[in-house]
Amino acid sequence: MGHKLVSDPHPARPSEKEDKRTFLQKLAEFIHPGPDSTDELIETLAEAQDNNIIGAESRLMLEGVIRMADMTAGEVMVPATRMDFLDIGSSMDELLHQVIDAAHSRFPVFENERENIIGILMAKDLLKLQRAPELNIRALIRPAVFVPESKGLNDLLRDFRGNRNHLAIVIDEFGRVAGLITIEDVLEQIVGEIEDEFDMPEDEGDIFGLPDRSFRVSGDTPIERVNAAFEVSLGSEDPDAHFETIGGLIAHDMGHVPKRGEHHCLSGLDFVVLHTKGGAVKWFKVSPSKLPVP
Repeated sequence: MGHKLVSDPHPARPSEKEDKRTFLQKLAEFIHPGPDSTDELIETLAEAQDNNIIGAESRLMLEGVIRMADMTAGEVMVPATRMDFLDIGSSMDELLHQVIDAAHSRFPVFENERENIIGILMAKDLLKLQRAPELNIRALIRPAVFVPESKGLNDLLRDFRGNRNHLAIVIDEFGRVAGLITIEDVLEQIVGEIEDEFDMPEDEGDIFGLPDRSFRVSGDTPIERVNAAFEVSLGSEDPDAHFETIGGLIAHDMGHVPKRGEHHCLSGLDFVVLHTKGGAVKWFKVSPSKLPVP
């Protein structure tokens, strides 16, 4: 008599990967599940700090790394309206004055029009002209790197680490110059504000002369010190407003938060905003105004 084959209603499943977690580990994860979002991960870091697992600085940097993963070049760049360009057609004296005034280490160089960027000039490379005046300025220009606004900061940081170009020109969707971004701009998202070469230590003075007979003045310089140094009588005309620093006075007089590159004339002095930090002016360039005193 033949035997009828009957399929097993519960066929053996393929062997699954063995879960090697102990019962206590499974219970702990059930009670305290791991973070499943960026916000929850950041909350976990806060708990780690509260439990003295990590320090405050480590927590801030880790939060910066997490948030940076979702940021793009367009969010961090210096916009084109605030960029300092060099014109390849300028004389050497003009170039030197621009480099000294702007106080950057790298400059985009254009020819004929600003949209036509032909490369990057390192300020330190101008020193080579002192030893070899026959050099053409074009020989000192390095290739420019162009990136789209949508470029992720993670990818950009990897590119910066992999080459010697630590400045990139940011291009919008139409191929126009939208701004620029440096490796310092990216790293600041992790470690916070990075002092540049022209940020002076507190004990080196808050007013000092520049080669072109102008002066660099820190924004937190007391107004009385500025008045004494420049023989002026700066002060707010608003009786209800009281300012102790030159940065606070200039911002009040301008009526808005000053931005790098902005000019403002007051009491016969021309103030140029050189560097800002945290919404306040870090450094002004101050020189006698070419306009008549009101």
